[in-house]
Amino acid sequence: MASAEGAEPTADDRGERGSAPSLLALIRVVLHKQFLLLVRYPLNTASQFATIFAFFLVIFYSGRAVAGASLTDSLDGLIVGFFLWTMATVAYAGLSWNVTREAQWGTLERLFMSPHGFGRVMGVKTGVNILLSFLWGGVMLALMMAVTGRILAVDPLTVVPLLLLTLGSVVGIGFAFAGLALVFKRVENLFQLVQFAFVGLIAAPVGEIPALRLLPMSHGSYLTSQAMAEGIPLWGMPAWELGLLLATSISYLLAGYACFHLAQRRSRREGLLGQY
Repeated sequence: MASAEGAEPTADDRGERGSAPSLLALIRVVLHKQFLLLVRYPLNTASQFATIFAFFLVIFYSGRAVAGASLTDSLDGLIVGFFLWTMATVAYAGLSWNVTREAQWGTLERLFMSPHGFGRVMGVKTGVNILLSFLWGGVMLALMMAVTGRILAVDPLTVVPLLLLTLGSVVGIGFAFAGLALVFKRVENLFQLVQFAFVGLIAAPVGEIPALRLLPMSHGSYLTSQAMAEGIPLWGMPAWELGLLLATSISYLLAGYACFHLAQRRSRREGLLGQY
């Protein structure tokens, strides 16, 4: 129904004009909000990045002091692993912590009243978080290669698809824990434990124990390490390995979103959205 002359357009009117413009507006607003959070709190942003980079420096220099020249044999794996851990942490934390922050700010219920629907809003937020993870990971990778003096192969046609598939399972985990945040509210300590669990998933010996390929991130980490450390292109990898990575990524993503959907239904049914 069209709005009266001179009146503000309603959500229904905006929806009738086409979903594409409003979706683009949603993406623009979410990007703008994320940019403002990074810029308006520069000390917090800088400290987060510095903490991650300092963590790498401690591992690198302490490992070189203890292992000496033998560290060179595992240096490529260390850089790739830390690169993946940085991206996974940003993508996962951006999604799971977002629900907690929205509840703290008192804006969570507004997201449910959006004409786009809460699911689409969270989907856009997820896309923005992945974009941010690429930014953080790229800067971190450049700094790590500068410090170590080791240059890895970074072919965008190979690395980007592998990273997207690897982060798919991470996003699924993020959705599951975002659902827990909707229901149980204070789960920050559990969020932090999961971030450290990513280290074990990335370092899983997939080559020695093939069953570990079914774990989230493990297979993607293995293939990404081959691409960046050994220079193997995407089209040079076995098709069955790429297919398995695609299947596991989609499976974890769908399972995580299903958990999130069930959790949001429960939180709405029990009136938990306005509570923190």
